[in-house]
Amino acid sequence: MGWSEWAQVQGDGLVFEQILYEKKYHSELEGGIARVSINKPNKFNTMTLSTVEEMFRAFYDANHDTSIGVILVAGVGKHFGAGGDVEWERWGLREAFYNRYPHNRLIRLSRKPVMAVVQGYCLAGHNHMAYCCDFTIAADNAIFGQAGPRVSSPADGFFVPYLTKVVGAKKAREMWMLCRRYTAQEAEQMGLVNRVVPLDRLDTEVDQWCEELLRVSPGCLEILKASFDQEMDGYQEMGTISSQFYPDWFDMPEGKEGGMAFMEKRPPRFWEIRNREREMRRTLLEEFEKANSKETKR
Repeated sequence: MGWSEWAQVQGDGLVFEQILYEKKYHSELEGGIARVSINKPNKFNTMTLSTVEEMFRAFYDANHDTSIGVILVAGVGKHFGAGGDVEWERWGLREAFYNRYPHNRLIRLSRKPVMAVVQGYCLAGHNHMAYCCDFTIAADNAIFGQAGPRVSSPADGFFVPYLTKVVGAKKAREMWMLCRRYTAQEAEQMGLVNRVVPLDRLDTEVDQWCEELLRVSPGCLEILKASFDQEMDGYQEMGTISSQFYPDWFDMPEGKEGGMAFMEKRPPRFWEIRNREREMRRTLLEEFEKANSKETKR
């Protein structure tokens, strides 16, 4: 049907280095759609604080543009994305990444429906960004999964338990705790995505879904989206749990090991660290008991 070509959005505050921000319009339905694409294909579209800040500005513009009915989230190149930039996080910038403009909060607070357009890898932060979207359309080459425990990244907050609402408690724990990878077909079966299509039909399928959304009342869609997203408000925000259990996690050996292992392309040695800590505690306990025994004899 009558879609215009994608046009890059320009204007004050809308100059970007890590994302592409585009809009296109439907001549018959009159409304339009916006697309926010992470533009770092040589780094698997991994995110840093700068990426999310740029996404915030694009989302702000799209939400205040009365001609836009749907916001798409995508990735430039072969992959949707592989989460946070581990090398960037390694240098102690992770706290800022999760506490300023978290990408999932942008989606949750968006007035317009948000649709993830997924091809290739959809891992870690990109995976939970996709399942927090209102809709997810995937190419048949998509691969989904989490990576937190593999790289000693103790994610917590509303987006972790929210997965139980999407795929059920057992599958959600399986995905987050075992870090398994899932094909697009498996993701569709568990309810992680709405539709899987061949890669060369991905854009056509997305256009069709957007046409359906543009045919209905945009005001009603905003109310419905807010009603669905209100469910997340009962969950704790990010960082609340991990800061209570391990306030200095990323300064601890286990907190550093996952990122170091990833960068050095080797298996992480988590249990070596635990065993060293156990031996240290045992030695300290023995020394304490010896000292206490001497005091008792006196």
